[in-house]
Amino acid sequence: MADESRKWVLMVTAQTPTNIAVIKYWGKRDEKLILPVNDSISVTLDPAHLCTTTTVSVSPTFDQDRMWLNGEEISISGGRFQSCLREIRSRATDVDDKEKGIKITKKDWENLHVHISSYNNFPTAAGLASSAAGFACLVFALGKLMNVKEDYSQLSAIARQGSGSACRSLYGGFVKWIMGKDEKGTDSLAVQVADEKHWDELVIVIAVVSSRQKETSSTTGMRDTVETSLLLQHRAKEIVPKRILKMEEAIKNRDFASFAQLTCTDSNQFHADLCFRIISLVEKWNKAEGTPQVAYTFDAGPNAVLIARNRKTAALLVQKLLFCFPPNSDADLNSFVLGDKSILKDAGVESPEDIETLPPPPEIKDPSQKFRGDVSYFICTRPGRGPVVLSDESHLLNPETGLPKPTQMAVWIMLLG
Repeated sequence: MADESRKWVLMVTAQTPTNIAVIKYWGKRDEKLILPVNDSISVTLDPAHLCTTTTVSVSPTFDQDRMWLNGEEISISGGRFQSCLREIRSRATDVDDKEKGIKITKKDWENLHVHISSYNNFPTAAGLASSAAGFACLVFALGKLMNVKEDYSQLSAIARQGSGSACRSLYGGFVKWIMGKDEKGTDSLAVQVADEKHWDELVIVIAVVSSRQKETSSTTGMRDTVETSLLLQHRAKEIVPKRILKMEEAIKNRDFASFAQLTCTDSNQFHADLCFRIISLVEKWNKAEGTPQVAYTFDAGPNAVLIARNRKTAALLVQKLLFCFPPNSDADLNSFVLGDKSILKDAGVESPEDIETLPPPPEIKDPSQKFRGDVSYFICTRPGRGPVVLSDESHLLNPETGLPKPTQMAVWIMLLG
C-alpha cells in the first residue's frame, strides 16, 4: 500500500437508476439473503429524472466505515449494508493508480475503511424504489473502487442482499430478476430482457401522492403476506411463471396491448383513494379506445406509475391527469411537473392558467369534481440506461478529506429539473 503518511484518498462516483416492477415479487423465501418466491420483471427509469448518485472513497486515514445519505450521516451497522460491504470486499483485487501513486493489494482491502455519500434525486422511502437505486449504486460504485471483476449479473446478486429490487437496477431497459433455486442465492440474480433503446417510444408518468415515508415498509408487508396468505403461494407457483413468459414475449415484440394487460393485472397494491380514481380513469379510457393506451401499476407506496404507449398518448394522459388532479392554486407548474417538461407543451399546458381551460375527460362522470392537491407532483420520464461512473467533478465527498462537501438542499430538485 502507498505510504500512509501521504494521507491519500481514492474515490469513485457512480449514478444508478431506479426501476419499477411490471411483474412484481411480493414475498421472500429467505429473509436474510432476500430470495424471492417468484421471478419479476421491471422497467428501468431514466436516471436523468430518477436516480441515486453515490461517491465511495477509501483512505488509510479513515478509522471506520461511514455513510451520509442526502447530507445526513446514517448508521451502516445493519445486516444489509454489512452484507454488501462484506461481499464486495471479499472480491476486491489489486489497485494500481499510477497517476496518484496509490497501490492497494487484495490483502490491504481487509484493513481499509470506506466513506460513502449518497443522494437520491427523488424522495427517499416514498415508494419510488429509492432503496433499489441506493443499494445498486453502492454495490456498483464499491465494485469499481475495489476493482472487482464480477460482471453486472453477478454484482446484482450482491445488490439483492441490500434490497431485493436493487438487483434489477444494475441494467437499463427491461430487466428480469430470476428467483433462482440455490439455497445460498448464487443463482438469484438479474438479467436484461431488452435495453432502453428497444422500446424507446414508451413514456412513463408517475403521480407522486406523498413524499412521506411509507407507514408499512415493503419488507414488513411482504413478511406479513408470506406468513398469512395461501393465495400468495398460489400466485407465486401457478400465476406468475405464466405471466413472466407472456411479459417477456410482449416486451420483445413491443406488444403494448399485452404489456398493458399483464402490467395492470399484476398490480394489486392499492394504498389510497387516488389509486382507484386513476385506475378507473385509465380503464375507461382504454375501453373506449378499444385497445390499451396506458398501463398502470403501483409500487410499494401509494404512487401511481402510468406507462403510455407513445408520446402522443402521454400528452393526452397528462391533460387528463392535470384536469382531475390540478395543483394547489399557489403551486409553481415547474415544481408540479418534473422530469421531461416538454410533455407539458405537447399537452398544450404552458402555464397554470392553461390547466383551468383543459377539456374535461369523457371518462369522468362529474367534470366539476376535481381532486386539487391530491397529487404532490408528476414526474415524466422514460425507460433509461443502467449505472455509469461519473467524472471527478461529480464527487459528493471532498477529494482531500473524504468528508461530505457542503450540503446542497436543492440537489435532487436541480437534477430533476
